[in-house]
Amino acid sequence: MPDRLFVIRDYHAGDADTTLALFQRAVREVASRDYTPADIEAWAGHIDPGVWANSLERQFTWLAMLDDTPAGFASLNDHGHLDMLFVSPDHQRCGVASALLMTAEQAVRQRGMHQLTTEASLTARPFFEAQGFEVMKAQAIERRGQVLRNFWMEKRLDHTRSAL
Repeated sequence: MPDRLFVIRDYHAGDADTTLALFQRAVREVASRDYTPADIEAWAGHIDPGVWANSLERQFTWLAMLDDTPAGFASLNDHGHLDMLFVSPDHQRCGVASALLMTAEQAVRQRGMHQLTTEASLTARPFFEAQGFEVMKAQAIERRGQVLRNFWMEKRLDHTRSAL
């Protein structure tokens, strides 16, 4: 997306529906190349909006915005675990995920932690590896009767370098 800049902002309570829709589109349109239709439905279908909103409000959550359009979001828990990082199918490979990850890394460093963890999908694993994460173990997670494969990944953070 040439000549357009996005900004990272904090999540607001009114962003719940927007982030849920973005998550579902990302899973259904992007992750679908690595997961079966049944996997996708188990992962992204039948999500309670109240539970979704509560989860994001309890974490450090950020949105990447292009003008008034959400391009992606990330959420980080108190223990330095990147719970979610999803980019709209309309804004893939534009630097959105990298900027959100940089924001999360900065938050982890500011809290004096030395590593960032995540559970990366088959689709996201190459991105996280390119960002310095290492696979610690392959996982098989049961969700709504389906077994979804993902990877527990960790990144050691260098505290002598600050995120820009």
